[in-house]
Parts: sequence; C-alpha cells; structure tokens
Amino acid sequence: MDKRLGLAVLLVLAVVGAAKADPLPAQDPLYKAIAAADAALFGATNRCDLESLGRYVADDLEFYHDKSGLSVGKADLIQKTKDNICGKMVRELVPGSLAVYPLPGFGALEVGTHRFLHPGEPNNIGQAQLLHVWQLKDGQWKLSRVISYDH
Repeated sequence: MDKRLGLAVLLVLAVVGAAKADPLPAQDPLYKAIAAADAALFGATNRCDLESLGRYVADDLEFYHDKSGLSVGKADLIQKTKDNICGKMVRELVPGSLAVYPLPGFGALEVGTHRFLHPGEPNNIGQAQLLHVWQLKDGQWKLSRVISYDH
C-alpha cells in the first residue's frame, strides 16, 4: 500500500474512533490550544500572511481535498494559498462546529465545518467539513494532515 494512502486510511480510522468518543469540552486546555492554533492558522491565511501561515504547517503536510486531490508539503500549500486564496476568499469556522479529540503521544484531531466567503460576492458562500491532524512538536502546534470534504 502506498505510504500516503496508508496515512489516509489511518486518518479515516482515527475519525471513526473519535466518533465513538466524546469530544473534549471547550474549557479543556487541549481544546483551547487547538482552537487557538486554528484561529492563528486561518487568521494568517485570511490576511495572506504567508510567513506566519508557514509557522503553523508541518514541512511534510498532506492535504486531501475532495475536489482537487492530494497536495503535499508546506511549500505547495503556501503557493496554492497565494494563488487561490489571497484576496479571493476568507475562511471562517462555523460557530459551534469545532470538536477536538486527543491523539496521545502525537497531538490532536480537529473536526468541524468551515465556511468560505468571497469579498465582493456576498452570495458566493461555500462550506465544507474539515479534519485536521495537529502535531505538537517542540512545543509548537503544526498542522500535519488535512482532509477537506463535502464541498
């Protein structure tokens, strides 16, 4: 089995396992840390602050998207953000949709719904589901794996 396919299968299994567990409460420190990392990541994205964005992304990021397929690496994400996101849309997390599950010894799983708004086109609103795997490495949260689906 291809290594990337194997990782995707593991992500799906993590989601299935997480669905059987209760998400962390909003007052849990891990929940707060992931909510803050998500806000910082997409705050940088929405401002087109690519340098700050890069600080929240693992070098070996794998991004699975139900419309565009697989994107690999931090550099690819930053380039695609520059080409397709900057000045064209902003992302917001749908209030109340965030769920966080611990991944012991690694980090956390973030599940939620996000909305995409397009400046100058108020009726052009997209929405999708997200699954983010965050790794805590050297005291810093890094987005390691992404599945964005149901666009």
